[in-house]
Amino acid sequence: MTATGRRYGLPWRGAEVARAAEAAGIAAFCSGEFVDHEAFSTLAEMALGTTTAQIGPGIAYAFARTPYAHASAVRGVWRHAAGRLFLGLGSGAFTINRDWFGVAADRPVARMEDLVGAIRAWLHAENGEPVRYDGEFYRVDAKVGAPVLGRIEVPILVGGFNKLMATAAARTADGVIAHGLFTGSWWDEVVRPAMARGAARAERESDPLEYGWVITAIDDDDPERAVNDARRMIAFYLTVKTYDPYVEHHGWTAQVAEIREAFARRDTDAMAKAVTDDMLEAIAVCGTTAEGRATLARRGETLPRDVAFLAPPSFLVSERRGQRYATASLGLL
Repeated sequence: MTATGRRYGLPWRGAEVARAAEAAGIAAFCSGEFVDHEAFSTLAEMALGTTTAQIGPGIAYAFARTPYAHASAVRGVWRHAAGRLFLGLGSGAFTINRDWFGVAADRPVARMEDLVGAIRAWLHAENGEPVRYDGEFYRVDAKVGAPVLGRIEVPILVGGFNKLMATAAARTADGVIAHGLFTGSWWDEVVRPAMARGAARAERESDPLEYGWVITAIDDDDPERAVNDARRMIAFYLTVKTYDPYVEHHGWTAQVAEIREAFARRDTDAMAKAVTDDMLEAIAVCGTTAEGRATLARRGETLPRDVAFLAPPSFLVSERRGQRYATASLGLL
């Protein structure tokens, strides 16, 4: 933990990396998911491969599972890592929900708030008492005869990129898990004010949590390659039009147009070149260990305040190189 109270984490890279990371002071691990890796099976692996760190999906696709499925998976892992879990949920793109998962995803903010409430009903359920929740999208009325419940407290975080979801995350969940594109300006001018509104409406007694990914590529032997990998990762993220309000907020419309034109040509070198130095400085931590430490010190409160996951680039980066980046990032602590 740093002097500011911030803890640093890593995306999961296996038990061998985790052992060295915990020894170096890494306080948390997270897992994403995609078609070739599932968040909760990885969460089980993390539980068995760690001893002290907090662990959780960061994020799991929220609407792809029922509240029961989310909660029962968390309860199953809790037996091996009691008190160390968090649950990060992301709404996912509308088309992915419709075309990949075959589930409804209209009105995602309201649906997410309802899902969080229903998951909590299962996590807070006591033995011998019915599990009940009556929401707009989810309804639970379960009488569980087996003595397998009992209240557990697991922070629920929501991937709140825009202000509406960030408000919901603070109003209904326990906080936000931020995307790797977040900058200090986006935190301070968009996300944190939205979270403050949500917290005020909920009359919270404590500040909502801030967890988030920070694109991190450290290589003392080849810092130029590390910087280029960070640029490519930023460029790849910015091909997604969902982030247009973010792009406009920062005044990066021309740069992102160039990125998208290069992406359409499949010219990844041109994509990386279109990411300007000021974009790189605002978003990523990259270069040598000394440069990375200086960037972390300079960015200060522009990072998530509770847990900052030092996330290696993944776009066109091999698993082996990703592990090297994860290991190298331990030198920043």
